[in-house]
Amino acid sequence: MRGLVQRVSRAKVTVGGEIVGEIGPGSLVLVGVTHDDTPVQAAKLADKIWNLRIFDDADGVMNRSLADTSREVLVVSQFTLYGDTRKGRRPGYTDAARPEQAEPLVEAVIAELRSLGAMVASGRFRAEMAVELVNDGPITLSIEV
Repeated sequence: MRGLVQRVSRAKVTVGGEIVGEIGPGSLVLVGVTHDDTPVQAAKLADKIWNLRIFDDADGVMNRSLADTSREVLVVSQFTLYGDTRKGRRPGYTDAARPEQAEPLVEAVIAELRSLGAMVASGRFRAEMAVELVNDGPITLSIEV
């Protein structure tokens, strides 16, 4: 599984003009799933997101995590994280899991984050989503488990 984690001041996702997920300060996480991913990896990704120290402490040092700050998380499924651009000019998506496999694993990440104590909002799987964010820092990290 892959996650692209962005520290944000705020973020929201809309579908057809309707806001389906919105957060204040916290993390926007784009989650990609590949063919051999499992619920164990979903739990590991959630734990990594929850404990990743990307928020400033009192001294302005990135030394605090979502767990330390009780910040919010917006999780959006993103199969294009597995886009292959090594050949040609059109990305290939053969490494991305089919929706039937990916959706339960993205939901497992969300469920695990909630069980850890996160306030989680999410996008809508298989929908044409518009994601808006104010990147704080900007801080953006790629995670793979």
